[in-house]
Amino acid sequence: MKKFVVATKNQGKLKEIQEILAKLPFRVVSMVDEGITEDIEENGTTFEENALIKAREVHKMTGEIVMADDSGLEVDYLDGAPGVYSSRFAGENASDEDRNNKLLELLKDVAYEDRKARFVCVIAVVLPDGDEFTVRGTCEGYIGFKPEGKNGFGYDPLFYVPEFNMTTAQMEPEQKHKISHRGKALRLMAEELKKRIQI
Repeated sequence: MKKFVVATKNQGKLKEIQEILAKLPFRVVSMVDEGITEDIEENGTTFEENALIKAREVHKMTGEIVMADDSGLEVDYLDGAPGVYSSRFAGENASDEDRNNKLLELLKDVAYEDRKARFVCVIAVVLPDGDEFTVRGTCEGYIGFKPEGKNGFGYDPLFYVPEFNMTTAQMEPEQKHKISHRGKALRLMAEELKKRIQI
C-alpha cells in the first residue's frame, strides 16, 4: 500500500483527511509520523503558495506522495480577512476560542446578511517524480453570533450553513465532509490523483 504523507501536525485535520480518503489504497500518515517535527514557514500570500511551500518541503525530506493544504476563512465584511492568516488571526499562540472571540468582536454590530463568509481549502500534491498540482474547494455560509456545536475545530462553531440551519461544528463528521471546503478539495484531489498515478 502506497504511503501518503500529509504535511500537518494538526491531529483534527489528519483524522478528517483519513476519513475522507478511507476508500483509496493509501496508508495516510502525518509528517510527524515520518519524523518531521520542524515548523515550515508559510510565507506565501495566497493559499496556493502556502500549500505548495509545505508540500515541496516535506516531499524533499520523504520522497513520498505528499499533500499539504492551506485553508482559512474569508469574511466579506472584513475584506476577505482573516484569509491566509486564519490560524494566526489572534496571535501566534492563540487558541481556537481566542480566534473565534476576536472574530465575534470585529463583527459585533454587523447584521446577519452582512456576515457572509466562506471556508477555502487549497490542496497541493507533490508526487514522487516531482509532478505537482493544486485544487481548491470552498464552502459558503455566514458567521453566527455565538459559538454553537462541539464537533470540528477552528472556526467551525461560528460557521453557520443556512441550508442545514446549523454550524459546521453541529454537524456529524459524515455530513460535514460532504459540504466542507476540505471535503470538496480532497475529492477533487482524489480524482486528479487517479488520472496521474495507478490506483
